[in-house]
Order: sequence, then structure tokens, then C-alpha cells
Amino acid sequence: MKLRILLVIMTVCSITLSHAQEHLEIDTKKSEVKWSGEYTFYFGGHHGAISFKKGHFIKTNDVISGGKFIIDMTSISCEDIEKADANESLVNHLKDPDFFDVAQFPEAKLVITRVKYHDSTHMKVFADLTIKGITLPIDFQAEVDFEKKQMTTRFKIDRMRWGVNYNSKLRDGAISDAIGFEVTLKLKPLEK
Repeated sequence: MKLRILLVIMTVCSITLSHAQEHLEIDTKKSEVKWSGEYTFYFGGHHGAISFKKGHFIKTNDVISGGKFIIDMTSISCEDIEKADANESLVNHLKDPDFFDVAQFPEAKLVITRVKYHDSTHMKVFADLTIKGITLPIDFQAEVDFEKKQMTTRFKIDRMRWGVNYNSKLRDGAISDAIGFEVTLKLKPLEK
């Protein structure tokens, strides 16, 4: 009898929790990842964009509590080189095995594991980032704009930790180990 009561209580609790949790899909056409890489010993570098394949936030009791986002690494582009052949050369190099090895790893993934709120619109996000099949924890500050239905953040990672290990032998042309990201996540409009 006690076991039956315990099972009923657990079922009611799980139903209540599932109703309190909601998946909010992002609009992949309006959401974006901007990347930037710089030279180590002088000013300058390159920047571009990468597209999302899909993604969603998990909303629990009216606050963002998690999420999962798939990034299409085959979509990587460069936005600062105007000459077509030079642009294509850099993009192909970024897709090579010594950078992102896109043929073997066409997707990257970010999974939000925890959110710590500073106030109603500013938070620290804890997540697992997977690049080239390597998953490591990261954290970053983010801001939510409820009117625009979007979250924005900026952060850097040490590319070497994910095996993005291209190393220029020229000291003056050496590439920084840091890759910067500016991310805008926009929600899909609610269907009527």
C-alpha cells in the first residue's frame, strides 16, 4: 500500500514538473553566431559568421533554465575579405582538420546546464560546448531582452582545448589561441 501511494505521489510530481517546463524554439534564420580570430603579435585578424541548425531554450516556471543548440559548422563564412578567391581560401582552411575538421565534425553543440540570475534580465550561463567531438564546460554572461524575445552574449574560448590546433610558424603571423563569439538567439514567433 505504501509503495502504491509513493508511486502515485511520484507520478503527480512528474506530471506537475513536465507542465512547468516548456521548450522555446529559436528562429534559426534570425539567430546568429559571429566569430572573430586575431593575430597574436599585431592588431588585425578575421571575422565571420556561422549558422544554427536548430535549438531551443528550456523555460521552467517563467525563467530560462536550460537549452540545447546545434551549430552548422559547414556554414562558416568570412566577412572581412572582399576578394573571392582569398575569402574562399580562408574558409576552406578553417574547415580543414587543423582547424574545425568540418568533414568529420559538421556540427558543434552548446547545451545550457545551469543558469544563475543576477536580476531579471542578466545572468551567468553554465554550459557544455562540443567542438570536434570534444565536450568541455564553459560559462559566460548573457542578457535577455523580453521585448525583442532574444538572448545575447559575448565570450571567448581557448581553441587549443578543443583540438583547433593550427599553429602558424611565423611569429609575426601567429594566430591567437582565443576565438571570440558574439551570439544572438531569437525565439520563433508563437504560432496562433
